Amino acid sequence: MRVETGEVTARLQDILAAHEGLEGPLLPILHAVQESFGYVPQDALPLIAANLNLSRAEVHGVMSFYHDFREQPQGRHVLKLCRAEACQSMGGDALAERVKHRLGIDWHQTTPDGAVTLEPVFCLGLCACAPAALVDGRVVGRVDETRLEALLTEVRA
Repeated sequence: MRVETGEVTARLQDILAAHEGLEGPLLPILHAVQESFGYVPQDALPLIAANLNLSRAEVHGVMSFYHDFREQPQGRHVLKLCRAEACQSMGGDALAERVKHRLGIDWHQTTPDGAVTLEPVFCLGLCACAPAALVDGRVVGRVDETRLEALLTEVRA
């Protein structure tokens, strides 16, 4: 759900005040904004930049460098598929294509009903149980066709 500019400004002022005087506050501020809104609204960038005496480009550059910051609201469920070499070698590419086809979306997109956001992740540390996924923060290993169907049913419910 998107938030209105007035709401962004009001909540952002509280976040900025809470981080006042902190050395190197940009990342903590971006994390707090995302925690508050579920994403980092574009309306927040110029306000953060002005408060920190940075250019908007500097703030946007930091935000876009870190893949966990979102510019759009995420779905009710977040499905992350491992894209690292071990998972690829165990069928991760075919698995990813099946998921994208079944959900009708690509990486970094959310289904039209707002149920699922699909994200790539580059190693979950579960190489011995490849291919791996992360569903709403829960690690799932050995994702085969059966487990995939169960995951998709779970996140579509």
